[in-house]
Amino acid sequence: MESMRLTETHNIGIPDVKEPNRICEDPNCPFHGELSLRGRILSGVVVSTKMHGTIVIQRDYNYYVPKYQRYERRRSKIAAHLPPCIDVQEGDMVRIAQCRKLAKTVDFVVIERITKEE
Repeated sequence: MESMRLTETHNIGIPDVKEPNRICEDPNCPFHGELSLRGRILSGVVVSTKMHGTIVIQRDYNYYVPKYQRYERRRSKIAAHLPPCIDVQEGDMVRIAQCRKLAKTVDFVVIERITKEE
């Protein structure tokens, strides 16, 4: 069985996701490495890029409180691996996909940058 070369781009199996323009040699890149995706696909805003190879995503959502029959706003932060072939900055909207555990708190990987949040 021949191992895939790290410079080849392969289909990650998620429709409407564009492949990055650059090529990287990161083994934890879903496009150029051996990392497979599974489970949830989420989107959120990048709030921190200070870690090496990892970013923090913030998701805002509404939670229904049955006692008061109303919704309240909540937010959660998720750490995600950032492959070197994808360029993001703080304030960008990104899409992340679940993968195997890469670190203690990291089990998502960035698959694309959607838009710049104003």
